Amino acid sequence: MDPRLQTYVVEDNLTIRENLIGTLEELTCATVVGFAETESGAREWLRDHAGEWDLAIVDLFLKQGSGLGVLQACQARSPSQKVVVLSNYATPDIRRRCAEFGVDAVFDKSNEIDALVDFCLVQANALRAAG
Repeated sequence: MDPRLQTYVVEDNLTIRENLIGTLEELTCATVVGFAETESGAREWLRDHAGEWDLAIVDLFLKQGSGLGVLQACQARSPSQKVVVLSNYATPDIRRRCAEFGVDAVFDKSNEIDALVDFCLVQANALRAAG
């Protein structure tokens, strides 16, 4: 059996979220297990489903709150759980701030989607090897 990368998406833009989910599920071994549009919604889901995800993909600018608050909530995650940021604002300063929260990678929405897909494939292969 091919283990799927249980993925949680924090993205408030419907079009981007739908395209991202479609891309991940088509090109990688990812299954999106949930999503949130707000910081509070994401924090609540992550708290209630602590061991039920392998990868969280977080946008920094949300309808309510900030992706930085979501990253803070992810700091207590298991070492096998990965958190990445997907943002239009992947500046050196933002990348530094994300590193302070223990983020595994930061990807720019405009030109690093292929790198995100590659990251997901690596994580899925690691899951397969561990399982």
